[in-house]
Amino acid sequence: METRPLGRTDLNVSVICLGTMTFGEQNSEAEAHEQLDYATSQGVNFIDTAEMYPVPPRAETQGSTEAYVGSWLAKRGRRDDLIIATKVTGPGQMDWIRNGPRLDSAQIAAAIDTSLQRLQTDYIDLYQVHWPERSTNYFGKLGYTASAHSGVPIDETLTALDKAVQAGKIRHIGVSNETPWGVAEYLRLSDSQGLPRLQSIQNPFNLLNRSFEVGLAEFAHREQVGLLAYSPLAFGTLSGKYLNNALPARARLTLYERFKRYTGDIAERTVSQYVHLAREHGIDPAQMALAWINSRPFLTSNIIGATTMEQLKTNIASADIKLPQQVRLQIEEIHAAQPNPCP
Repeated sequence: METRPLGRTDLNVSVICLGTMTFGEQNSEAEAHEQLDYATSQGVNFIDTAEMYPVPPRAETQGSTEAYVGSWLAKRGRRDDLIIATKVTGPGQMDWIRNGPRLDSAQIAAAIDTSLQRLQTDYIDLYQVHWPERSTNYFGKLGYTASAHSGVPIDETLTALDKAVQAGKIRHIGVSNETPWGVAEYLRLSDSQGLPRLQSIQNPFNLLNRSFEVGLAEFAHREQVGLLAYSPLAFGTLSGKYLNNALPARARLTLYERFKRYTGDIAERTVSQYVHLAREHGIDPAQMALAWINSRPFLTSNIIGATTMEQLKTNIASADIKLPQQVRLQIEEIHAAQPNPCP
């Protein structure tokens, strides 16, 4: 499988990354291990998790995902063959995480130590800030509202991460759900204070949500802060499985009503066009959506997730698909007619 540089590091990660947020909720530990075994057998060397997983987040299951990855790592060995990424939780409603997660020095230190224990490893290759401390635009929020409250300053967060790098607990850092200003500020502080440099940004990116291209793709390209694309199938909607009000058994949108970001009339109409285009050219709709992301020049890795082995095999196989020029042109026509229906 193709690999790409992780930022300006000496690490090369597979173009497909295995996302794990279903482990511990929709997938058992045995199923998680089966997915990990298959993915790595196909050349995937990049695994992404987070301390707050699985999703939907619950106090009863929090940390299970990292624990499942950790039990697999302990069984498998050859840790140095893999790139393991995890994340520290930003502020929010999850009071069961350290009585309310923050991005201050003490909480980051505690979060890293706990993740290392659950993952059964001595180091984390890529440690990411899951979302900003400050109030800003992420998780689909549009329309900027100015606020004097910025929470824990980024320089405190970055200094805490630096201490973990110096201690050998983490190798590199990244951000997630960030904005162009946030990326610029991390880079400025890194340059001016000699602190660790961002190597990646993990944001949503798919055919229904190309907002990353507006202000962040240039950072990814010119500063080598590459995109780790999450929700590449828009919660599975781009597979076409939810069209015509279908609710497949065990599927995320069937089980959890909270996931509404990629639903609605406009989304359904747009998905129908992409699915029709794929089928017209004899391509699996999910593989077309993933192959298009894989072809983006600012992409480092495409984070796929699956609840069944059939889905996993289909998604990983997208790494071998090159879309015909006619398909790429028609994708752009659909996008131009209805840009970013689900930001």
